[in-house]
Amino acid sequence: MKEASKVLFVSQEVMPYLPESPMSQISRELPQKVQEAGREMRAFMPRYGCVNERRNQLHEVIRLSGMNLIIDDTDHPLIIKVASIQAARMQVYFIDNEDYFQRKSIFADNDGNEFEDNDERVIFFSRGVIETVKKLRWTPNVVHLHGWMGALVALYLKKAYYVDDPYFKNVKIVLSLYDEYFHSTFPDAFVSLLQLDGLKTEDTEIIADGNIDYIKLMKLTLENCDGVIYAGHNVQSELKEYAKAKGVAELDLPIGTEDYADRYMEFYDSLFE
Repeated sequence: MKEASKVLFVSQEVMPYLPESPMSQISRELPQKVQEAGREMRAFMPRYGCVNERRNQLHEVIRLSGMNLIIDDTDHPLIIKVASIQAARMQVYFIDNEDYFQRKSIFADNDGNEFEDNDERVIFFSRGVIETVKKLRWTPNVVHLHGWMGALVALYLKKAYYVDDPYFKNVKIVLSLYDEYFHSTFPDAFVSLLQLDGLKTEDTEIIADGNIDYIKLMKLTLENCDGVIYAGHNVQSELKEYAKAKGVAELDLPIGTEDYADRYMEFYDSLFE
């Protein structure tokens, strides 16, 4: 059995639920190719309000829903939905919550103003994915992150109380970097909001002084990754330099490379050598 026989995909965009983009395309094709290669996979994305539930035949998974996640002393119900991409014979799980994901826009309003609670949405989505995977009683070998919305999955799995959980004890985490990013900065309170049992002050030192922008958030993620894939053509050089300095295994493979899926799977396996 391959060490990377079970792969968890966490993406902020997946076709056909959102329009085609480099990230949504890879997040749609790669899980299928991994599955066709004889490996197990699970795929997660947020259930944005613009995702048409009727057309895409989303339905709630009652046995997985019902948990509350506490953020800033407020209970937020975690709702899990699922849909099938029939042509690929694959399912996609959706993390839903009325407060965070019912609005019709994804990251910003119609005037382009990024939502002020994007920081809390990152926390909720990241924790929601982990808690749902535990409820599924399914243990991934590799967690592959696509986009900043699930960035905290890496920190939580490597440094929070999940670190001693048998479901995630030996997991390897891979981050794909694209040419996308957010423009605003998260509130300084983000540092305290993301806290979970097991996290130490030094675990979030890179964002401790505030001004938490995309670069800082992704550096925090890279600190807790085993591998990074440069999927974009114009990934920020500052992030590439940071990954190299931290000794993160690198794969430079911009979207459009014909055999990218095979190369990705070889990269997964190499993390266990």
